[in-house]
Amino acid sequence: RERNAHADRLANEAMDAAAGGGATIADPPPGAVAVPPATWTGNQGAPTRMLLLRHGQTELSRQRRYSGRGNPELTETGRAQAEAAARYLAGRGGVEAVVTSPLQRSYDTAAAAAKALGLEVRVDDDLIETDFGAWEGLTFREAAERDPDLHLQWLRNTSLRPPGGESFDDVQQRVQRARNRIIAEHGGGTVLVVSHVTPIKTMLRLALDAGTSILQRLHLDLASLSIAEFYPDGNASVRLVNQTSYLG
Repeated sequence: RERNAHADRLANEAMDAAAGGGATIADPPPGAVAVPPATWTGNQGAPTRMLLLRHGQTELSRQRRYSGRGNPELTETGRAQAEAAARYLAGRGGVEAVVTSPLQRSYDTAAAAAKALGLEVRVDDDLIETDFGAWEGLTFREAAERDPDLHLQWLRNTSLRPPGGESFDDVQQRVQRARNRIIAEHGGGTVLVVSHVTPIKTMLRLALDAGTSILQRLHLDLASLSIAEFYPDGNASVRLVNQTSYLG
């Protein structure tokens, strides 16, 4: 029973894209300048604030299946979640750009928010979800039964890839590229970034300068909002994680 409970806990973290990433993440964005701290936090200058919104529900996420490069649409519940998030973000205001993963579930969630904000949607391919390869569409248990040794090691080693897929180290490298582009293009502004559970967890990890274990222990609901700020001097702050109050 304890082993089943442990497997269920792992499934909760790994199912709609388990999180990880083992590459070095402490490097500041290009152009960061080291200056003496003026406050106890050490943060200097106006931060680039990223509102990190996870997409709404799909049928695969509802069934808790690995959902990476497959392109399921939002369910009726998912569309309602996207609209609720859009209303909340419009009420907050201050967003100057909307950037999204190219996958339909993310794009449609972003489009709802962009419409409410009066903005256009820009696609960044580096924000796409993890490629789970042969495990796409499988449940946690089905993937473990298909490749028992690899699946177990994959949960512990972020450099390993599912058959035909990508590693969480690969994900981290491209998410860092996306972050750096957003900072370069919208430095000091507020940007809505709509993506998937693994890229968002990775973006939070970048802000926290944390190890891989925090991603395995961090839960992000569908259509949840998190906020990370990246400063010109290379420092960063996480302001919010997994807000869902607007979903009712």
